Amino acid sequence: MPAANNAAQVLWDMDRAHHLHPWTNFGPFEEKGALVITQGQSCWLTDANGQRYLDAVGGMWCTNIGLGRDEMAQAIADQARQLAYSNTFVDMTNAPAARLAARLADLAPGDLNRVHFTTGGSTAIDTAARLVHYVQTCIGHPDKTDLVARHHSYHGSTYLSQSIGNRPGDRVPQFRYQTRGIHHLSAPNPYRRPEGMTEAQFCDHLVAEFEDLIARVGADRIGGFFAEPVQASGGVIVPPQGYLARMAQVCRRHGILFVADEVVTAFGRLGHWFASLDGFGVQPDILCTAKGLSSGYVPIGAVIFSDRIWNAMAQDGQRWFTSGYTYAGHPVACAASLKNIEILEREALLPHAAAMGALFLDRLRDLQDLPLVGNVRGAGLMLCVENVADKATRALLPDDLDVGRRISDACEAMGLIVRPLGHLNVMSPPLTITADEIDVVVRTLDKAIRQVADRLTRERVRIA
Repeated sequence: MPAANNAAQVLWDMDRAHHLHPWTNFGPFEEKGALVITQGQSCWLTDANGQRYLDAVGGMWCTNIGLGRDEMAQAIADQARQLAYSNTFVDMTNAPAARLAARLADLAPGDLNRVHFTTGGSTAIDTAARLVHYVQTCIGHPDKTDLVARHHSYHGSTYLSQSIGNRPGDRVPQFRYQTRGIHHLSAPNPYRRPEGMTEAQFCDHLVAEFEDLIARVGADRIGGFFAEPVQASGGVIVPPQGYLARMAQVCRRHGILFVADEVVTAFGRLGHWFASLDGFGVQPDILCTAKGLSSGYVPIGAVIFSDRIWNAMAQDGQRWFTSGYTYAGHPVACAASLKNIEILEREALLPHAAAMGALFLDRLRDLQDLPLVGNVRGAGLMLCVENVADKATRALLPDDLDVGRRISDACEAMGLIVRPLGHLNVMSPPLTITADEIDVVVRTLDKAIRQVADRLTRERVRIA
């Protein structure tokens, strides 16, 4: 970030000298440092130089109600003054935690009436995996501990949650991952389905693959299936119609717990409080959420699970559930989440997100005739542009060209933040985004893609 003033330079230098960022790419970081953001209001960010950006990424899929809300700041401050911290271990609680647990039970589908608070999405997934092991043992299946997820899934960055996920960019040789007892199925990506298959046939193929895995590993060993309703960081993969409901049916037949990873998709991102049942016809056994629960104002996550699971675990009254976090049910985080839910409901942001999502996807489809754009897809306010070298074959450009980053850099220079994920550009703006702001995103993205395609052509890269 070129510094326009001394204060901006000092911040940039401090960050570059001392901060190990999540997913740091060491060479580029040491050369260019980071974009230093100092203010946020609604869908807009301001950097240390005073440059404004339309944030089409929504922080990290999370600023659902938008930034800079005075009533959120007030709710956080009021709770910090009244009770800044109180632990929730064993037999203690606090008023915001009790109220939020009841509110989540009211909003969650079916009999998901029990809530375990965590510090975020990764710890929610980690806890859900342990919950699968615990309850399967409680109901007499101590060997039923294997877990199944999908390729191109992202479930977090703790050791266990990152092992359950399997996004190519997350697996590096310097880290180790749990492999024993974790299995991965094909991503339900219709754009990348085998040649000659209809979408319905592809769905049949995916369900059969799950059945084959169960037959090979043994239903007596598989305890849980983890699925994002829409695979977010894997590329906004919207599954074929009926896929998730059919996978849930397979789980029911074999006594496999269905764990819905709604860390991204809950609290309006797809136009529902929770997308599993209302969007995809699936009643999960366990549901994980975070991000939009507080709209990113403070860290919090939750595992919401069924009365059936609670009753199985609590049956003899003597067991201990020995898992939890110092900041689980943090009163300030819970107060912020309650206020966030109030705002989402009062301002009707869920139907607004559904309407804006449909408009956004329709407008993005105008880009499909551009060079590089192979596919545009999305659901609600989760959207993706997939960039390819050849539209007919869907072949990708070489990784070292980093086309997604080139496009996001071109957007940033024009005051727009989109997220690069390899050959993809992903968007998940605040649910408050307007039609005019959507037009700004699409026009800017159009210019950026054209610029990058032109530069690649001048570099003698073949684009078909």
